Amino acid sequence: MTRRRALSYIGACTLLTACPHPPAPLVPMPLAPGSRDAAVAWTRSTLPRAPMLIRFRWHYQDERVKYAGRGTIRIAPPDSLRFDFAGPLNLGSGAAVIIGDSVAWADPEKNFRALVPAVPMLWAAFTLVRPPAEAAAVFGAEVLDSLSHKRRVVWRFAQVEDTLDYVVTDSAGRESLLEAEWRRRGTLVARSRARRDSLQHPASARIDFPEGPARFELTVDVVDTAAVIPPDAWRSRH
Repeated sequence: MTRRRALSYIGACTLLTACPHPPAPLVPMPLAPGSRDAAVAWTRSTLPRAPMLIRFRWHYQDERVKYAGRGTIRIAPPDSLRFDFAGPLNLGSGAAVIIGDSVAWADPEKNFRALVPAVPMLWAAFTLVRPPAEAAAVFGAEVLDSLSHKRRVVWRFAQVEDTLDYVVTDSAGRESLLEAEWRRRGTLVARSRARRDSLQHPASARIDFPEGPARFELTVDVVDTAAVIPPDAWRSRH
């Protein structure tokens, strides 16, 4: 192995802190079948009650590149968001509109796909969860730690190819943590950790993509709960 390749390999392992072994499952225990109605109600509880605008700083890193910049996300519950991003001096800027689990449009699409390869994880990065698909089997559990007084709620939405796991940790009404994991055909695609502040607003997040390997991080600067989203925000820029 050449020195350059060795350094690249070491850098990639350091990036995800789990090399050379694949990360252990987020939910290592078996789960009992859960109520679909309860799961849908829980996902709805993660959404804001009115349109919300969030401004944030982001950082992206993989084996080859490092990027950083600023972004804005506009959320229109229950299923729509617009994601705008720009690098330093507006280099590498772009935007996208997501409806549910689908990208309605992205401009330029290449930039958006490079930054956000997993749509469900973008929702989770802002502590939002999409309801289970109609064809998904639902599993769940709830665990209370009597020593730390932390309550953990676990949900799994499993389809033929895709499995989404979510774990919410609440600390007696204070800051909370949402962890999410997406596996496709048994292979880990992405894992995220997102924090909510004491007001239950998104505060920070990290998404890891082991196969890349790559990492996307964000830190929230502003949360506007009185935002008015103009109708043309949902239209393509062209």
